[in-house]
Amino acid sequence: MDGHQLIGAAAAVAGKIVDEVGSLDAPTPCAGWDVRALVNHLLQWGPSLVAAARKEALEPGQEVDRTGGDWRARLRAQVDGLAAAWGDPAAWRGVTRMGGPMELPADLVGGMVLGELVLHGWDLARAADVDPHWDDALLLRVYDEVARSAELGRQMGVYAAEVPVPATAPTLARVLGLSGRDPRWTP
Repeated sequence: MDGHQLIGAAAAVAGKIVDEVGSLDAPTPCAGWDVRALVNHLLQWGPSLVAAARKEALEPGQEVDRTGGDWRARLRAQVDGLAAAWGDPAAWRGVTRMGGPMELPADLVGGMVLGELVLHGWDLARAADVDPHWDDALLLRVYDEVARSAELGRQMGVYAAEVPVPATAPTLARVLGLSGRDPRWTP
């Protein structure tokens, strides 16, 4: 399946996970980030990722605490906005920008968004001690997308060193390991 056909399924699971999150102070699998820091990261970058789907330039927001008020509703709305924007096949064609002047292949950015929904969805789920489930076809696509950008991600500090995971492990575990996450992580 193409990315624009999978983004809605990734977003649907991520949206459900948002409802399960408890304390903003809970630790996450993201080194040095509690739930508050992860939610702030998602809320900061979301608008520029939606703009990238529309081939518009938008700088990510400044570092501020966005978890006041009904942050769950804002985060769910943002996840829905990502799904709508990247659900358009045109979003995946040509080039786009992600909060800066450098043009990137739009399908690369779309793949990163797909990966963000699954990886950060898993991060939030683990912080809430919830086991999320994504369709294996979606996870296979996310694995390919993470593999495509893993080395660049490590150079940029986005991904940690790969965590060894057996080739026979479930696809989600292999995606997590490739991204530098330990699939066995618990709060």
